Amino acid sequence: MLSEKYIKQRSMYYIPLLLTIIANVLYHIAQKNTSEKINPMFSLIISYGVAFIMSCILFYFMKGEKSFSLNVKELNWSSFLLGCSIILLELGYLLAYRVGWNIGTASFISTIVVTLALIPIGLFFFKESINLKNVFGIILSIVGIILINNK
Repeated sequence: MLSEKYIKQRSMYYIPLLLTIIANVLYHIAQKNTSEKINPMFSLIISYGVAFIMSCILFYFMKGEKSFSLNVKELNWSSFLLGCSIILLELGYLLAYRVGWNIGTASFISTIVVTLALIPIGLFFFKESINLKNVFGIILSIVGIILINNK
């Protein structure tokens, strides 16, 4: 019989992934429905204004033991790179949808290609490993890109 602690640990393992999946679906729906009449950068300014306010509210509830100033002291380059990459990601999807990419195709292809690019990075820089099942999945993903993009 599974212990209550085990069940709680397993559910906490999947909750962040579920949050990411829900957020990604909402993200693509919002991106696909952004008005074509608005300047893409103005749309991002509004989006990030909302994100800033929401982040401040969530920081207040999730900060734990560390104050704002202690968190500032622990910043490194990755937060700044993340900010730059988020803007490029948002702009890329927004422009892709404006030029006619389908919501499922653009997301699928970009996610698979990003995953394929991250595999060697994970192997060489983070000492991750892959097994035969992973290799089979990689092959299926490549075949999926070919099939979904073949018109």
